[in-house]
Amino acid sequence: MTTTAPVQLSLGVSLKDDATFANYFQNTEANAQALAALLQASANQGERNLAIWGARGCGLTHLLQAVCHRAYLSGLSVQYLPLRDLVGYAAEDVCEGLEAVQLLCLDGLDEICGNRQWEQALFHLFNRINLAEHRLIVASHTSLPSLPILLPDLKSRLLSCVIYHIESLNDSGKEQALILRAKGRGLEMSQEVAHFILTRTVRDTNELFNLLNRLDDASLQHQRKLTIPFVKEVLGHNEGEHK
Repeated sequence: MTTTAPVQLSLGVSLKDDATFANYFQNTEANAQALAALLQASANQGERNLAIWGARGCGLTHLLQAVCHRAYLSGLSVQYLPLRDLVGYAAEDVCEGLEAVQLLCLDGLDEICGNRQWEQALFHLFNRINLAEHRLIVASHTSLPSLPILLPDLKSRLLSCVIYHIESLNDSGKEQALILRAKGRGLEMSQEVAHFILTRTVRDTNELFNLLNRLDDASLQHQRKLTIPFVKEVLGHNEGEHK
C-alpha cells in the first residue's frame, strides 16, 4: 500500500498519489500518441493547448493528474481543476489568476456546457493563458466538436487545441491494467486472479480500481497474498458463484 503524500495544489484540490504515467496501461497506437503529447506537455514542451476526450472509465482524470505530478516534479507551477466539483462556485472567482500557472489542467469540460457564466470565464481564461504563453490541457467525455457550448468564441478556442481521443480498454487490457496497478502498490497479481476479478465483478474501470483499493487494504491487514480464494473471501462470494 503506497504511503506517498499527495501533491496538494491551491484551491484545496489534491492529486491522487497513484495517478502516474507509470501505472497507466495503454495498448493502442492512438493512446500511445496521446501519452507522448501529454509527457511533452508535462516537460513544458510540444503543443501548448491540448485536449483529450473519451468514454467514462478510459482514464482522463488519471492522465490529467499524471501530467500534473510529472510537471510538479519538474519544477513547473501546475493546477488541476475538476470542473464537476467546481461548477457550483462563481466561475470568475475560480478562474482568477490561473493564467499565472505554467500548466493548467481542466477536467470535465462537458460539465460546464450551457452555463453562460462558466463559458465566459473559461473563454477569457483561455485568452489570458495564450497571452502568458502558458499551457492548457482540457478533458471531456464528449468529443469537442459535439460539446453543446453556447458561446461560439469558446468553442472556436477549444477546437484550436490539438485533440486526442483516448480509447477505452478491452477486457484483456483491463486485466493488464489491474496487474500494473497492483504492481505499483507492491502487490503481486497473477493473470488468473485478474481474470477472476474481471469475470466476477463489474467491468467499469473506476469500480475495478476501487476494488483494488479494498484488496490492497485487506492484503495488508491480513498479510495475505492475492490468491483467488482470498479475493473470493474479500468479495464475499460463495464457491461457484458467478456474476
